[in-house]
Amino acid sequence: MRREIIHEGSGQLTYEIRGIVKFARELEQMGVEITWENIGDPIQKGEKMPEWIKKIILELASQDKTYGYVDTQGIPETREFLAHNINIRGGCQVNRDDIVFFNGLGDAVNKVFGFLKREARVIGPAPAYSTHSSAEAAHSGYEHLTYQLDPYNNWMPDLDDIENKVRYNDSIAGLMLINPDNPTGAVYPREILEAMVDIARRHGLFMICDEIYSHIVYNGTETMHMSEVIDDVPGLAMRGISKEYPWPGGRCGWIEVFNQDKYPDFKGYISSIINAKMLEVCSTSLPQYSIPPVIGSDNYPAHLKNRSAVFESRAKEAVEMLSGIDGIVVNEPKGAFYMSIMFEPEVLNGVQKLEITDTKVRRFIETRVRNVTNDKRFVYYLLAATGICVVPLTGFCCDREGFRITLLECDDEKRRWTWKTIAEAIKEYISSTE
Repeated sequence: MRREIIHEGSGQLTYEIRGIVKFARELEQMGVEITWENIGDPIQKGEKMPEWIKKIILELASQDKTYGYVDTQGIPETREFLAHNINIRGGCQVNRDDIVFFNGLGDAVNKVFGFLKREARVIGPAPAYSTHSSAEAAHSGYEHLTYQLDPYNNWMPDLDDIENKVRYNDSIAGLMLINPDNPTGAVYPREILEAMVDIARRHGLFMICDEIYSHIVYNGTETMHMSEVIDDVPGLAMRGISKEYPWPGGRCGWIEVFNQDKYPDFKGYISSIINAKMLEVCSTSLPQYSIPPVIGSDNYPAHLKNRSAVFESRAKEAVEMLSGIDGIVVNEPKGAFYMSIMFEPEVLNGVQKLEITDTKVRRFIETRVRNVTNDKRFVYYLLAATGICVVPLTGFCCDREGFRITLLECDDEKRRWTWKTIAEAIKEYISSTE
């Protein structure tokens, strides 16, 4: 073609959570039965939408208004409802104009990063959630900038690492976190959040906090919403219903913007995001209509409490089966529904294997593990030998070797089989020789 048409950042668009599926499908065609532990879809893993929520949605679906367009930023009454819920917590106060709806947080992430000036970078955690890291890298055309989460300190952010990287890289305009975290299941206490806000304040940064799992917290852990700690720093929180109801197929998320009226440049940036949304007219209507009657229901607090208790029980179950194995680091999740298992440095050597009895499958794997990271090699062998599909930790924009699992499987027998099989595979793999 007479002009190059590929965006400079297109090579940064990677999503290992879905990318591993293609490899698993090839094994599936060879007769390997796959157990999907790669993606955070509660419905796929057997969770049922509560009947009382279904009833509300069915009633809304019978109303003609839910089939039409709504305001670009979202239904005014729904935004009023959310703003009220934010304000009664205390902290930074907002109004409905500080809330913008999107077709899921994937849509929000693309616009939040896509409409930043290319030279303005946002530093985020490592391990990183792939949607954030890929979108930030794609907008800049360079690799995503990261700070370290410490696996030897319950995956807490390394504040010194953040401070040093922000201080000596003046291209960094924003500081991002995920709380509760995906992929680690870490939950940040108030003092950590306040320390990160302080770094942003002193260095003139805005903040992004992905709070999609904010109401899935357990093991006696407490945390704060960003609105409660951000004070006068500009920033935004990302929220949604996909993990809470759960309704991942509803594709309904929103951002809550803080202190935009105090910072003209930040307000202009938020306006550009809203204008971009205006070109699409609006986000999907029905899920937005459902928010006040569902979240405002007397049933909702118990719904959240019961789900958190379920994930707490599964987290303890997984830790019990996976901890105590030499060569790995296991931190008990405190929120969300993920868990990251890290191999100790130098435990993986690039020649270890799992026994695969099917000759065709074994030969296929041997051709595919060349020139891959050590943890991806383990993940491929695990898939071929057991059918269990997990995501390599290096696929989350970090250099630590390990893998992520979910806590979503509702079939108790299958879930326990999964943990036990993974534990046995780790021990076999680590002890194997070429």
